[in-house]
Amino acid sequence: MSLFRLDGKTALVTGASQGIGEEIARRLAAHGARVILAARSRERLEEVVAELRSGGAEALALPLDLTDPEAVAERIKALDEPFSAVDILVNNAGITADNLFVRMKLEQWEAVLQTNLTGAFAVTRALTRGMIRRRWGRVITISSVVGLMGNAGQANYAAAKAGLIGFSKSLAREFASRGITVNVVAPGYIETAMTATLSEAAKEELFRSIPVGRLGAVEDVASAVIYLASEEAGYVTGQVLNVSGGLYI
Repeated sequence: MSLFRLDGKTALVTGASQGIGEEIARRLAAHGARVILAARSRERLEEVVAELRSGGAEALALPLDLTDPEAVAERIKALDEPFSAVDILVNNAGITADNLFVRMKLEQWEAVLQTNLTGAFAVTRALTRGMIRRRWGRVITISSVVGLMGNAGQANYAAAKAGLIGFSKSLAREFASRGITVNVVAPGYIETAMTATLSEAAKEELFRSIPVGRLGAVEDVASAVIYLASEEAGYVTGQVLNVSGGLYI
């Protein structure tokens, strides 16, 4: 039997319209899962879903605004078969609103925590009740090494990402006896649209701080998620898997 197969499982990925979230959704589908792609951008979601379906995968687009927790619960409750029983949740959605702390506006602080932390709370609360009934589940949250080591100009982002780690460790203790594992992936600097705007000089400086000597790829993060979603990781819970090329050791 092939390792890390997810046949018969249904997964929901937030922030799935681009970057890390899109790659996670694609990899989950490639490993046999039925996938719900959630994000605010309906048009891009539909494009990715169409590609997945053309390759034989079962996929569904779910436009979702994580800043409205009650609406999140209603949208998830309204999912039809065969997508209504979600086994694997990947909390990936996140935003940044960087600023030095002395210049940071309350709106920047609240916006980042609302999407990155409260949004994960809302989706997780809506889906784990079903996992408890079925006595099987995987909750995988994408944090960041910034939540472990901090970063100047990102007090809001670091607070939210650190909060996700504490949130996940607490849920791991609550849900372990119900057959649900809860883990975190903490990426370092990954090649995405966000890092593409960096100058060559800035990239070279980054490379010097990363022992592996390169930026990570979205596939590196997706591979960690696939492992944690699988049966093979059934005895792993409450852990933070650092995918940073040695940036944080």
